[in-house]
Amino acid sequence: MKKFSVIIPVYNRIDEIRDLLESLSKQTSGDFEVIIVEDGSTVPCEAVVDCYRDVLALKYFRKENEGRSIARNYGMERSEGEYLVFFDSDCVIPPSYFENLAKALAESPSDCFGGPDAAHESFTDTQKAINYAMTSFLTTGGIRGGKVQMEKFVPRTFNMGFSREVYRRVGGFREMFSEDIDMSTRISNAGFRTTLYRQCPVWHKRRVDFRKFWRQVHVFGMSRITLKLLYPGSLKAVHTLPALAVVIGCVLVALGIFVSPWWLLPLGVYLAAIFADACARTRRLKVAVLALPASVIQICGYGTGFIRAYVDKILLGHGRDIAQEIEVRKGANEKL
Repeated sequence: MKKFSVIIPVYNRIDEIRDLLESLSKQTSGDFEVIIVEDGSTVPCEAVVDCYRDVLALKYFRKENEGRSIARNYGMERSEGEYLVFFDSDCVIPPSYFENLAKALAESPSDCFGGPDAAHESFTDTQKAINYAMTSFLTTGGIRGGKVQMEKFVPRTFNMGFSREVYRRVGGFREMFSEDIDMSTRISNAGFRTTLYRQCPVWHKRRVDFRKFWRQVHVFGMSRITLKLLYPGSLKAVHTLPALAVVIGCVLVALGIFVSPWWLLPLGVYLAAIFADACARTRRLKVAVLALPASVIQICGYGTGFIRAYVDKILLGHGRDIAQEIEVRKGANEKL
């Protein structure tokens, strides 16, 4: 039996799954199985998977499209490893990942764990800029596994794992947005320990253009309100900062247009700080330039999503039954 079971839901990501499997085939430790769950893809990746059956312990399953959470649960039910590890299909895994993970678990045991994400040198400049916007202290406060954090570490499914005992007691993922934060919260509430292993990063491609990135972070902002309704004490000050930034930014722009251009100075200073920090971190001028719109999209997309959901679900009361609705679906989406 392998120590780790790697579970990957896939939906029409044939090129990305090829890169992911290629990186897994080059691991310095082979003590893991890989479970691919094709979630109703119209362009299946089975032919790509077949190319790696001789070098990886692979299981491939096809099922109707029901969502990534149910696909992960489907894979967990068919896994055998002591630990369950989750990657998104748009990730590339450094060669020493599982070697480092095994050492980390031996030296500092944990029930639930995760690692940072980064941009590989082969990624496009836009992908690198988006990665910067999602991991910089100046944009997200470092809450996605960076060096500086304003919130307790919460694993995300692009790089997350937990023991089989956690799975037995807590169950599987719920089919909802920010299902990984929900899962991490349930694991913590059950008394399990969660640890950030900084020595176990992944290279995360993320969205390939700004339009898709906007939609993604807008949904992230909306889902934070859903999480607040599920866990009333979970909303922290750091989660409200993008919404506050949107409001302040709009006020400053209005004052800059109708009162004095000097009101735009704080925005200029902030953007200059982002540019300088991106230059220092990426060492690429073009990436630093692209980091400016990427950072604006990250903050404004998340902030407007947060405001939209707050008004709809809390002020207008349309989110009162969210917790009950998710609990009703829980039995279908979890292995109890």
